[in-house]
Amino acid sequence: MVLQDLSLTLRAGEWLGVLGPNGAGKSTLLSAIGGLIPYAGSIRIAGDEIRDLSKRALAQRIAFVRQSAPLLFDFTVEELVLLGLNPTRSLLSIATREDRDLAAATLESVDLGGFQKRSVMQLSGGERQRVFLAQALLQRPSLLLLDEPTAHLDVHHQYSFMDLVRDRVESGLTVVSAFHDLELSSRYASQLCVLDRGLMQRIGSPRDVVTEDLIREVFRMNAIRTETNDGHLSFHFTSPN
Repeated sequence: MVLQDLSLTLRAGEWLGVLGPNGAGKSTLLSAIGGLIPYAGSIRIAGDEIRDLSKRALAQRIAFVRQSAPLLFDFTVEELVLLGLNPTRSLLSIATREDRDLAAATLESVDLGGFQKRSVMQLSGGERQRVFLAQALLQRPSLLLLDEPTAHLDVHHQYSFMDLVRDRVESGLTVVSAFHDLELSSRYASQLCVLDRGLMQRIGSPRDVVTEDLIREVFRMNAIRTETNDGHLSFHFTSPN
């Protein structure tokens, strides 16, 4: 999908959720920001053009958690998480006890305490997704990209995963994540950007963006939007448009 006429700015500690139907350009946008595909125009992080940064310099600033990252080797969980330190270490460096303790603490934070010696190949899809999040967090980026981050998670781990990311956002991490779930994105993202057929349809706060009219126009669904007692948006879908 080719994106057109897209312009946006994020400050440190903001969470941008990217919404849109399949084929709208969500993954394309994240891949361009992550320096994975060529692009026209300009994408800058802290003033530096993404395409001008080396892969190592880019990895020191940006971490990317995909829906299902490929695995070429049967790593242990600890080995895979420790790869998050590579951008700041020599390729020949050996993990120290401090590194392993840090990896263990990061795994504990994503509810995978004690998984260090497990084979990644033997994990469920949701467990593997949390391992990749732990790797990204160990990388200590200033920008975290998440492509459908909760796609393989059960309901409990969807919310614990998102709560963990929100804690990092409150500590200054900037996040851009693609979503399918309107309620989840509205609950966690500080801004939402809606794409459709490669064009940005709307950007702003969840309350301003995810209206019944937009759901009908972009997602081709009729919906009733309500607000829960705790102030979050909820949607009841009635029929395809």
